[in-house]
Order: sequence, then C-alpha cells, then structure tokens
Amino acid sequence: MDPEHLPYVVREHLRLFPDGFFARLGPGFLAAYTRTYLTSPHALAFIAVAKQQPVGYLVGVTDPALHRRHVLRRHGGTLLIRALGGLAVRPGLLVHFLRTRAPRYYRKLMRRQQPGQATPVAPQASLGPGAVLAHIAVDESARSLGIGVDLIERFVAASAIAGCARVSLVTMEGPGGAGPYYERRGWRREGGSSTPEGRRLLTYERVLDTPSWPPGRTRQETGEPPLG
Repeated sequence: MDPEHLPYVVREHLRLFPDGFFARLGPGFLAAYTRTYLTSPHALAFIAVAKQQPVGYLVGVTDPALHRRHVLRRHGGTLLIRALGGLAVRPGLLVHFLRTRAPRYYRKLMRRQQPGQATPVAPQASLGPGAVLAHIAVDESARSLGIGVDLIERFVAASAIAGCARVSLVTMEGPGGAGPYYERRGWRREGGSSTPEGRRLLTYERVLDTPSWPPGRTRQETGEPPLG
C-alpha cells in the first residue's frame, strides 16, 4: 500500500465499518490513523488491484506493542489533534467517549508496574510474538475471486518471516461476522469480548509454520520487495 491508496482505503473503511469509533471521528482522523501502517516497521499494509483500480486492502501489525510505541512517538500529536477536532464537531460522540472509553484509557495510562512485581505472562506467551490482522476488505465486485484469501496468506507469510509464531484477528459475533469464513480456513476460535458499545466480538487465531513467501516459494521467486 502506498500513500496514494489512502483515499480509497478511508472511503471503504467508512463505508464498510461506519460504526467503529475511529470511523466516527471522521475521514481526517481515519486517514492519519491508516497512515501509521505505512510508516511503522512493525506493520504491514497490502492493496489489491484489478484493472489498475484498487479492489481490496489489508492492514495489520507484526508486533502490537512496538507498533503502538511507534504510533505514539511519530504520530501521537497528529492523531490527538485530529481526534479532538472530530470530537469537537460531534458533541454526541464526545459524550459517548467520556462515558465509555475515557475511563479505560485513563486506567491504562495510570497503570504502573509495582517494584519487584513480576510481569504477568500470558498463557500463549511461550508461542512467541503474535501478529494481529487489523482490517481487511474486498469490493463486492471482486469477491469470489480469491482476493481475500490472497491478502490474508500474504499477511500470514510476511508475519512468519517477521518472526511471529501466530496471527490473531477479531470479528463480530453472529450475523455480519466473518467467523465461519475463518473457521473453514483453519483458524481456531480463542474466545470473545465486547466493545464499550456492547457489540460482541470473537477472537480467532492461526499458529504459523515455517516462514515462506508465499507458502512454498521464496521472496526472490515472487519478485516481492524487502519488507520495510
């Protein structure tokens, strides 16, 4: 994905995921947020093109903690200004933010490791670092052509090359969610959660095998550029 693709990605994100909090902050914030995937060494962004027109995209991260650090250091100021601007012109969204997200963000910022306290280890930490597939979308006109599968497999292969032991994603529960799609392709359901708005989400995971690009081929054979 290149910067020139951002208008398409933002437009599709707003169309397909209009109820997401970042989408409700407006296209300016969403464009700045999506740009972080292009500048972070711990993120991947793919665009699918057919007949010289974009028809799908995927963004994700290979190390969530390091990606968040990159976002805060390089883009934090811009994102804060964009977010405040979006909240200022959407009073209802501002009230919603103060009621649902502000307390949670405050607790995260104020949480400190106590001296001598061991850092909790997640049950799956022994598997190694995990990549996160954040967003994927394919135009209706280009579906059933294998584009979604190709985008996912490229992200999975690149994550394995980056040293990740697994890939996870979150999708909505019930109608409108993509859980059955991922289950048919070997992803394992790992649990559920809820958004501050009360929407139920399901988490899926895929354990990675030996790195390949795409599976069974080398990067040189496919002509793919080095990951940056």
